[in-house]
Amino acid sequence: MSKREEIIDPWASGKKDRGLIYSEVLGWIDLGHARGDDITNCLEQMQRGEVSGQPYYLVEYQQTMQKLRFSTGRCSRWNIKRGRSLSERHSITLALMMETAIAFENWQSMPFFSWYTDSGFSAEDLVSDLLGFYKVVRPQNYWPWLKIVSKEAALRRWDYYGALGSFKNRGFIPLLFPDPADKHIPHVPYKGRLPNFMMSIDPFTRFDSDIVRRIDAGVQVTAKWE
Repeated sequence: MSKREEIIDPWASGKKDRGLIYSEVLGWIDLGHARGDDITNCLEQMQRGEVSGQPYYLVEYQQTMQKLRFSTGRCSRWNIKRGRSLSERHSITLALMMETAIAFENWQSMPFFSWYTDSGFSAEDLVSDLLGFYKVVRPQNYWPWLKIVSKEAALRRWDYYGALGSFKNRGFIPLLFPDPADKHIPHVPYKGRLPNFMMSIDPFTRFDSDIVRRIDAGVQVTAKWE
């Protein structure tokens, strides 16, 4: 559940792995979602599997949420046939992330969570997940491409349109919020277009082959108190 106080100055010094920023290309970006730690973990599992000598190896991917001391989420477990090229691993990881992320956002939207949080399919979630994927598999400085606005301009959008959880985005296409300071354009959120670099890898689809065997796809992670 994103909050106004999470909006940060994108040009301030220091690490930027937490908080909200606004991009004129991708809309709102949750820097926590966009870190890509989940993707790094997935690719590391694949690398270990490729050198294991076993015909298949298990990859587990999950997304979880934590409120106070309670955590829950969704998890996918796939068996991958050894011998995958790096490009194939990227494609499989993308499909794994996208499938699980959709399941997780659906999970957050359930009535027994929505009374507490509006995070399910919040405008920034899925596009931030996708940015995190590309930051890991194609690392470079993407910020100049994304047209990041100042904190002041981001706050202006939040104050005009309201909390992000009120705007649902059920896909990986960015939802854009026109600057209310520009009096020459309609001030209505609209779907944008992903930049080319975020469409350069196709998610794996060959589930009728023996390359990927789904064991569990988007199943519930056991809810627990920590």
